[in-house]
Parts: sequence; structure tokens; C-alpha cells
Amino acid sequence: MKKQVLLVVSLFFAVSASNAQQIAILKYGGGGDWYSNPTALPNLIQFCNSNIDTKINPEPETVEAGNVSIFKYPFLHMTGHGNVFFNDEEVQNLRTYLLSGGFLHIDDNYGMEPYLRRELEKIFPDKPLEELGTDHPIFSQKFKFPDGLPKIHEHDGKRPQAFGIFEQGRLVLLYTFECDLGDGWEDPSVHNDPEEVRTKALQMGANIVEYAFKS
Repeated sequence: MKKQVLLVVSLFFAVSASNAQQIAILKYGGGGDWYSNPTALPNLIQFCNSNIDTKINPEPETVEAGNVSIFKYPFLHMTGHGNVFFNDEEVQNLRTYLLSGGFLHIDDNYGMEPYLRRELEKIFPDKPLEELGTDHPIFSQKFKFPDGLPKIHEHDGKRPQAFGIFEQGRLVLLYTFECDLGDGWEDPSVHNDPEEVRTKALQMGANIVEYAFKS
């Protein structure tokens, strides 16, 4: 039965070829602000379309974790500051999405950590988050980051870390922590980040998009 479900969903991805390079924002329950950083993703998309030859819709749609519409998008972006909760239906939907070719980037906007790890264990109880080494291909796409994930905002002053969940060698989920790429993608007036910092954030974001679309 599981194989049949994955086959059906894989066909869903195949017939959604018109969305082969599209990104959506993941809406989740629990009270966390999934809608934070409203200018971030549009700015990243504009940067990607200009620098890595993507043709992503400049206005990303929002999809709910338990809705079949997530399968229209090969790339989901998730962010926020607080609580995250997935019910059983959402857990199954997200697991099937990721195992059948989807990619989820979770960018901790500061404060998601304990809630997120709890929910990820529900989706993949047998697949713990693994820290990506600096030699992972995601750091050497169009833009080179030999030292790994850049530090965009200080928060607790800890080093930035990129964690992943893999399925048969494929990175299906990327969790960026103590970095806050999304703040760096936002309009300059929002956080008053130096242009050099914003550029690093956008370049790393473009690497993630490029890697996900190629894998």
C-alpha cells in the first residue's frame, strides 16, 4: 500500500511539470508565526530568477501542511519564531511529500528549535537530523561557501548550523539554525543589515534553491 501511495504521488509530481520550478510557503499549526518575514521569499525569488536562471513565480503561494496542494510544489519554505504542531494527517502528508521527491527548507527565525525537533521526530522517527559538513554540495553551487552556512543574525551568538534529513542519500529536508537567512532576504529597511550580509544570505538561499531543483 505504501508503495502504491508513493507511486500515485510521484505521478502527481510528474503531471505538475508546469510547477517544476516553483516555491510555496508552508502554513502550519501550533500558533507559531508561519507568515513572518513577508518580503523574504519574494526577494529571494527575484534574486534566483536574476542569478541562477530560474523562472519562479514572483508571488509565492501559501499551502497548508495537510493539504494535497503541497505536491504541486517541489520546494516548500517554512519559517517562524515559536510553536510548531503537525497533526497525524499533516505528518503523513509531509512524510509522503518528502519521500516522493519534495524538498522542505526550514529556516529558524529564532525560537522554533524545541518545537520543530519534536515535530520532525513525528514525521521521521527513524531519521534524526544530521549536521551537514562544509563539503556538502549545497555550499558549492553557483555561490561558494567553503566555511558552510553564513551567520546572518547573532541571536544567541552560536555558530550557524545546517541540519538535514536524508532518504537514500537524497537531502529531503534542510533545517538552517542560528543563521536566520530569511531576515537577510527581507527588504533592507526591515533589519538594516549591511549589503554584504544581505548578499551572503541571498546567495546561500539561491544555492539551496539550485540544489533542491537539481536533486
